[in-house]
Amino acid sequence: MTRISRRTILLGGGVTAALGTPFLAGAQTRVEIEMRGTARGERIWFDPIGLAVAPDTTLLFTNRDPGNSHTATAYHPQNFGRVRRIPRSAEPWDSDFLLPDESFEVTLTVPGVYDYYCIPHEMAAMVGRIVVGTPDDAEWEGPTGDRDDVSADVLAALPAVEAILANGSIGMEKRP
Repeated sequence: MTRISRRTILLGGGVTAALGTPFLAGAQTRVEIEMRGTARGERIWFDPIGLAVAPDTTLLFTNRDPGNSHTATAYHPQNFGRVRRIPRSAEPWDSDFLLPDESFEVTLTVPGVYDYYCIPHEMAAMVGRIVVGTPDDAEWEGPTGDRDDVSADVLAALPAVEAILANGSIGMEKRP
């Protein structure tokens, strides 16, 4: 299994941001997104919360939270009637509940913005955003303008597309 470290993403993102070129973690074929939580369970999050990847990148969602089960679920009508927050032609996904140390993978092929959430922890703003490709891609579809299907806390937690493209990855490791 090929993994890309946070340090590689952050260093690569900083160098390419300085050069004015978006960094896409898709240089690797598989990238891990961890599901995390504090020891007492008062905070939970995806790490990174924002990620830029190339089309055809496989994402590995791994539950690293010893005290909770989590899901990685795309916002889409096929998943519990939710408003679509992924590109129109993209396939929605739902990992189902992952116990500690369990994983789920999905490959994203369609350029655009993908928002996803953890079913039991969405109200605690356990959400994430993946940017596949760049706005220069002919088929790229930006984030939805819908604000009615999610809470203000969820909208505030989702990193800006521009920040994700500039940095390559936005991590949560410093979150209290």
